[in-house]
Amino acid sequence: MNHSDVPPKPASPPTAGLPTVPAAEYGVPAAKPPASNKDQERDLGEAFEQDHAVIPDGPEAGRGSVSQQTLWKAFFVVVLLAVIGSLVWLGMWLNSNGNQEASAGSVPGILETAVTPPATPLPLPREAEPAAYALGDCFKDFDPEALKTTVVPCDTGHSAQLVAVFHYPEGEDYPGAEALKAKALEACQAAKLGPATNQYTLTFERSFPSSTSWGAGDRRLHCYVTSPGGNNVNASVLP
Repeated sequence: MNHSDVPPKPASPPTAGLPTVPAAEYGVPAAKPPASNKDQERDLGEAFEQDHAVIPDGPEAGRGSVSQQTLWKAFFVVVLLAVIGSLVWLGMWLNSNGNQEASAGSVPGILETAVTPPATPLPLPREAEPAAYALGDCFKDFDPEALKTTVVPCDTGHSAQLVAVFHYPEGEDYPGAEALKAKALEACQAAKLGPATNQYTLTFERSFPSSTSWGAGDRRLHCYVTSPGGNNVNASVLP
């Protein structure tokens, strides 16, 4: 075969003169126009976010709601514990006060609130020791700690008067200072006072034995009405 008779191959397929066929006629989607640089950057960014999105899973999922629920539960527990503690403390306090009142009120003994003559023997004034004080006695320059005090007639100037006395039984053990204070206060509250108390500024004062004087046989609790102004009272405050 003579190669010179064969026409040479074209360098590329011919394009001129070929008919243009719409892609829709063959069910082929039309080609999108080339994207700009900004669109390409946005598409790449969205693709990166989709590929690297963090989806909470396991213990991290719902952390916000779980933390809020945990805080409410902790607050409720703290409030509940505070209420329970307050109720327990109140019950213990009421119980202790009730026991103190019961023990103080149930102590056997004799309470004197009414004067039974004679009081301190006449003539007055005279010096007397606390163990010899009688209910209704009035005292000049009164000192509850003094070993002796001057007893005077109640219609003369004085600063204190014995208005209640409680006697413990001889066989009782020393109850302690706090119990004696409480019992002496009961004696003051039980004292019967007369209208003369309205004429003066007066206060209550208690006196009770120490452990030493209790051991020596002192079983008396005294309640006095005293005047802070000194010897300015000139009448008995008892009925």
